[in-house]
Amino acid sequence: MRYSEMVNRVGGMGDDAWEIHRRAWEKEAAGESVIILSAGEERAATTPPAIVEAAKQALDAGRHHYSPLTGSPALKAAVAARHFKLTGQTVSPESCCIMAGAQNALYSTLLCLADAGDEIIVPDPYYATYPGVCRAGGASMVTVPCDPEADFVVDPQKIAAAITSKTRVILLNSPNNPTGAIYPKAVLEAIAELAKKHDLWVISDEVYADFVYDSPHIAIGSLPGMAERTVTIGSMSKAYRMSGWRVGWLVSNPTLSAIISDLATCMLYGIAPFVQDAALAALTDETGEIEADRVNMLADYRTRRDLVCEHLSNVPGLVLRHPAAGMFVMVDVRGTGLDDFTFAARLLDEENVGVMTGAAFGPSAEGHIRLGLVAKQEVLADACTRIRRFALSLG
Repeated sequence: MRYSEMVNRVGGMGDDAWEIHRRAWEKEAAGESVIILSAGEERAATTPPAIVEAAKQALDAGRHHYSPLTGSPALKAAVAARHFKLTGQTVSPESCCIMAGAQNALYSTLLCLADAGDEIIVPDPYYATYPGVCRAGGASMVTVPCDPEADFVVDPQKIAAAITSKTRVILLNSPNNPTGAIYPKAVLEAIAELAKKHDLWVISDEVYADFVYDSPHIAIGSLPGMAERTVTIGSMSKAYRMSGWRVGWLVSNPTLSAIISDLATCMLYGIAPFVQDAALAALTDETGEIEADRVNMLADYRTRRDLVCEHLSNVPGLVLRHPAAGMFVMVDVRGTGLDDFTFAARLLDEENVGVMTGAAFGPSAEGHIRLGLVAKQEVLADACTRIRRFALSLG
């Protein structure tokens, strides 16, 4: 039987790295004491009860029929208000499309902006799904390397050098997964000028906009002249512990929103009303309970970041890349004499700690491991002890 060429374009997302992740799960299932820090989700955490209760009430009220293709008016208004609070950019509800998670929002956007043969510029390191989602519609992903010594902040001159007559989109991710880098305002301003000069779209993946520690979050869409050519991607998954609910969005201009609505007719046909009601309860939060949980969670992540950096900052062979944001820490392991895959594989085998290899996120992250801050502080401290012990054993 024959399959379409798209099968080849979307496959192969860091298979080696995910092999280690799968083995960690297998070891845990077999009863071993494994600390799994390879995924971007805290398995011990649950969605705040007030959000769950809102979904239950919506189900009891019969909110389980078809919904508007790109979201209920109330939820779109709440997303517009949240976007303004985070970025300072005023947008109308009509500019917001509610999608089945940020990944669905990104995929849909790229299908509408880039044709077969077009080029999409992406700073490297990048989130592991970017190659597949860029190639799905036939476009090519052109990577721009980011220097680890510059904390993985992209150099706009390298983006300028990568622009060709085929370039249609610059895809940014700040705060960045996996590196935790935040692009300063001057860098974003330079990229904005390139987008305007060459008439390019900018897609800004800002899923981690809440998780900022040392530098303020700057949204490129809020810069002068960028609102019409920027698509901002957001999600409920991280800040509200709603990863499995699959609620994300894109914020752009009303014309693109109408196009996305047409695409949703063919692909999505709206997300469940009771799920949207739960997201609306989270964003409006009349009691303050949900917001208090969110604030406490973000403070805890900052403490976890500091804990890991303190524990691993002076280990021979390791170099910490201190993240300004996000829920991960990148550790340069090249000084141990091992490549990132071998280090991660042996760390799992010898110390039962599961991490992601940097190579899964692009060539610029090779030689690094990504350590998720997705466990309680005492568990992270134990993981750091095991990592330190393993690194010292290599000396």
